[in-house]
Amino acid sequence: MDKDALRAWLRLSMTDGVGNEAARRLLACFGSPQTVFEQTHTALCQVVSTKQAQALLTEPNALAVQCVRTQHWLAHQPDAYSHALWTLGDARYPPELLQLSDPPLMLYVAGQTHATLGNAIAVVGSRNPTPQGAQTAAQFGEALSQAGLCVVSGLALGVDGAAHQGALRGQRLDAIGASHWHTVAVVGTGLDRVYPRQHQTLAQEIALHGLLVSEYHLGTPPLAQNFPKRNRIIAALGLGTLVVEAAMKSGSLITAQMALELGREVLAIPGSIHATQSHGCHALIRQGAKLVENAQDVLEELQLAPQQQVNLFSEALGETAHGNIAANDGEDPLLTHMGYAPVSLDALQARCDLDTASLQAQLLTLELDGAVGRLPGGLFQRLASN
Repeated sequence: MDKDALRAWLRLSMTDGVGNEAARRLLACFGSPQTVFEQTHTALCQVVSTKQAQALLTEPNALAVQCVRTQHWLAHQPDAYSHALWTLGDARYPPELLQLSDPPLMLYVAGQTHATLGNAIAVVGSRNPTPQGAQTAAQFGEALSQAGLCVVSGLALGVDGAAHQGALRGQRLDAIGASHWHTVAVVGTGLDRVYPRQHQTLAQEIALHGLLVSEYHLGTPPLAQNFPKRNRIIAALGLGTLVVEAAMKSGSLITAQMALELGREVLAIPGSIHATQSHGCHALIRQGAKLVENAQDVLEELQLAPQQQVNLFSEALGETAHGNIAANDGEDPLLTHMGYAPVSLDALQARCDLDTASLQAQLLTLELDGAVGRLPGGLFQRLASN
């Protein structure tokens, strides 16, 4: 894309009051952003409102700065991955997004830009998951990646980050130079910054093995209104959306609703009745979402090729991860007493008949070993064995 074309695309996307839908009508009528800005007010009014036509004739104040910033970003190509800008109609633009009522005019991308999406599953959930929820997200991400699916999520804290990390662990050994991304992160900021900051290293790893995507211009800070909007892209890229943990009022349920509107599958993992993070998943299941216990359930619901429908989850989770609390050989008896639901110290003490000091000491040991997680409200929860 030359400088004039880039400037025209940026100007169209930055024009106040002209959203994606109006911009699409303009492009359908006039063919290109450059041609749009060659039109008279009268000609523009045949496609958009008078107010929008007037706005199109006025150059945005920040256009010059944004042009320079974008040109510099595109010119700076890291060694192991690429920066690119895909516009609506570009051959690289993901066709899945064209099903949206307002597909982004432009996508800033960083990563393995030569690869493609392949079969993908969106994995979303709470930013404050239970320890079991975070572990489950990572395990599902790993198993689904091993099955050849691309895991799409939002790079947020909690379930999103865990799902990305799992997908990166699950990438196959023959993945160097692979034609499909292992994981895609759709973010709510400009790609010249990483949010949250704790995911700087994770974002770098995703760029090395997958793709970072944003519809927001470089320099865009983490504005609250941008994150629910970007969820439609997450939902559109996946064949379905898997909700790991979600409270009743959460962005994950918005993503699930968007997936339904696009005709995508919605899947949910049940959890403890005591965890508010599971209530949204239970509501989805009551409304008809596929109840998921393992990766095989996901593959079957998405009706993927038979050769991919293998039991990839038996090693990742083991039988006890599905709620079977029968003691394994050599299992700590306290873990058997805990089960998999959150439990208070008093309730656990009643089950195992240990004195308080001994129980607290054993819990601390299990926590340090990564076998038990501590929850708010003085609750404890067993974690699935790795």
